[in-house]
Amino acid sequence: MTKQEIAEIKKLFNLRKCSIDRICGCCVDGEKNKTLTFRQAFLSLPEEEMNKYFEIFRKALSGSVGKNLLTLEFPLSGEEAGGTQEFLYRLRESGLKDDSLLEEFYDRIINSYEYVGSYLILVIHNVYDVPGKTKDGIEMEDASDEVYDHILACVCPLELTKPGLFYNPEENAIRNRIRDWVVGMPQMGFLFPAFQDRSADLHSVLYYSKDGEDLKDGLVDAVLGCPLPLSAKTQMETFHTIVEETLEDSCDIEIVKSIHDKLTELVEENKENPQPLILDRNEVHTILADSGVPNEKLEHFSERYEEAAGKDTPLYVSNIMNARNFEVKTPDVIVKVKPERTDLIETRVIGGRDCLVIALDGTVEVNGITVRKSLADNDMSDT
Repeated sequence: MTKQEIAEIKKLFNLRKCSIDRICGCCVDGEKNKTLTFRQAFLSLPEEEMNKYFEIFRKALSGSVGKNLLTLEFPLSGEEAGGTQEFLYRLRESGLKDDSLLEEFYDRIINSYEYVGSYLILVIHNVYDVPGKTKDGIEMEDASDEVYDHILACVCPLELTKPGLFYNPEENAIRNRIRDWVVGMPQMGFLFPAFQDRSADLHSVLYYSKDGEDLKDGLVDAVLGCPLPLSAKTQMETFHTIVEETLEDSCDIEIVKSIHDKLTELVEENKENPQPLILDRNEVHTILADSGVPNEKLEHFSERYEEAAGKDTPLYVSNIMNARNFEVKTPDVIVKVKPERTDLIETRVIGGRDCLVIALDGTVEVNGITVRKSLADNDMSDT
């Protein structure tokens, strides 16, 4: 799903656009026991409670695409009788009115979710009349020809409020505060089916994880049955490994700077594309070749890629490059430059030593103090 598609669904979670017909939940204690289950019409709730739930649902659709939000595809086996997709399809078709399906859904999460403490499982059923759009992207509320029938589920921690004192105005006195169990923001969640091309895609699901490095593999396998991509951090480490092992002793600052520049150009060229920018093995090979990596070093690139990432593993550009700055780091010095100004950095040999040279364009500050650029009076020549 694209950012725009995710944003469109998030906008449904307010009092004006709400079309949620049912909400169900299950509280689970630290021993994996169900302490409460409930099922009720969402619109029967007080407005204040609905608004609190809206915050939770919007949070379950928040974060970075490719890191916290992942569009996962079901394997063919998942769509067969007894498969994970087939089960979720039946759950959606029931409108969350089948208690036995709900109990099985809760059990699948409880048996696979590793969490120390109590938590709340929430699931809602929603039917969205997708409005048509003009060529200019303007929504036509009265021109709906698509219905997006879906469920959204999330798992939220239940946490005790901190002990303390409070002022009781009725008694005009300070009293001990009663500790309550508070529902926190979701740790994970999913939207089924995914909303792609402004329509239901029954072959995929949008998965949310608060921690982009802990994707809860066991839960995803048991509840969704979808293969997970590498985490964002692992993708960056994998890309670094591919570059280092491909270039070996040819890996210098200039080539890495060129690779960074090529990725920056690619991001700029695709900034209007709503789809996340993803590179496959061949595209990574092309970037390295265009960045000046010698042909002899690329002879074994495919092997290096497969060893580090896997044959068909794609990499999100947003995960393998730092879009905020270009960083040069030594044990004692860290230099950060805007990604579009890598031209300010170059390497030279000065006095027999490898040196990093930074052009001092514009105002220069040292520890917040503006200093005079007087180095030109003592210009050093390359040796």
